[in-house]
Amino acid sequence: MASRAPSAFDRMLQLAVVALVGLNLRPFITGVGPLAADLSAQTGLGLQGMALLTLVPMLLMGCFAFAGPFLQARVGARRAVIVALAVLGIASLLRLFVATGPQIVATAALLGVGAAIVQAVFPGIIKQQFPRHVGMVMGLYSAMLMGGGAVGAQASPIVADLFGNWRAGLGWMAVPALAAMILAACYLPRDSVGVQGGNAAAGFLGRPRTWLLMACFGLVNGGYSTVVAWLAPSYQEHGWTGAASGSLLAIMALCQAVAALLLPILARGSNDLRPWLWLTLAMQAVGFAGLALWPEAVPIVWAILLGAGLGGCFALSMIVALDHLPDPAQAGALSALMQGGGFLIAAIPPWIVAVLHDFTGNFLAGWVLHLVCVAVVTVLYWRVDPRGYERAMTVSSTERDRNATGGEKVNPDQASRSELAI
Repeated sequence: MASRAPSAFDRMLQLAVVALVGLNLRPFITGVGPLAADLSAQTGLGLQGMALLTLVPMLLMGCFAFAGPFLQARVGARRAVIVALAVLGIASLLRLFVATGPQIVATAALLGVGAAIVQAVFPGIIKQQFPRHVGMVMGLYSAMLMGGGAVGAQASPIVADLFGNWRAGLGWMAVPALAAMILAACYLPRDSVGVQGGNAAAGFLGRPRTWLLMACFGLVNGGYSTVVAWLAPSYQEHGWTGAASGSLLAIMALCQAVAALLLPILARGSNDLRPWLWLTLAMQAVGFAGLALWPEAVPIVWAILLGAGLGGCFALSMIVALDHLPDPAQAGALSALMQGGGFLIAAIPPWIVAVLHDFTGNFLAGWVLHLVCVAVVTVLYWRVDPRGYERAMTVSSTERDRNATGGEKVNPDQASRSELAI
């Protein structure tokens, strides 16, 4: 961007980029479930093979998220986002031509890489460009991310029916990805490449708080990855059509989007976001209990509660990570690490649930597993007190010098001093 202060029109364009980029990060995951029957029949993928279409992207989201701070430092966030959106578009186009299980899994891997890079660097862009409105803009980003999931779940079976081909139900996603790439290339601010974020990431891996945030983010998003993988197939086992089960998944994702947008706005006057996080976890608990015990009683209610709980928790978790540090590059690095470890954790539950289904013949054990995860995260969030953010993330002078010198020893007198007091 030029050195002049951005105009209102510039801000609107940047918000449009935030919205369109977020919209592209979930349809390739949520669009698979409603097409599961046709996809499985024509590619030969069984239940555990179908789980790979969620597991592989999530694993790669985790692995490549760790590279986010270094990409931002060496390549630049803007360039990384543009390339990643191009990867999303190309991988979606390739899905028009796949014929076998390994080929569709390979496209899922490419899509996971593209989404991972965007998710790793984009929160730092938001904190840099909207420092006074981080919560609200992160809410918009999270809402569009979840809303993209709703679009994928609803549009995929419709497009597949329209063209008579499940491949078209997945390939159409290239259009919004390439549109986002063009918009990002035109209106994202120019990169200011430095090394601060990359060095900070190395130091943050030594902080227990980073691992705590990873665990909470991963266990909650494990619930999300399981729901998007198996909510539609679970109701197809109850006799629902692909379109009907896709609509239920779309309702869940739409409620994610609404909660991701509204909860940060409602919570913006709160310094301590834990009560809001616990509210979202309570909604998840009721939703998973409903799926486990009374799946056909009020399925729309379970979908609404799960969507609101998962979406609100995602947005608030991102804000909590960014709030730990005032510097945008460092905050972005912490967010990337949280997502990296979190998505590695979140990749596993859909496969575990598939194994449990093969063993028990239903999804009950899988939904109960996520009830336990919700309980664990509820306890862990007691530790995320905003009064302890500074102490939790303070890097001692010893650690700072080690990061700067590549691990050289420093004066031992420095080891006893912290850079900041709480």
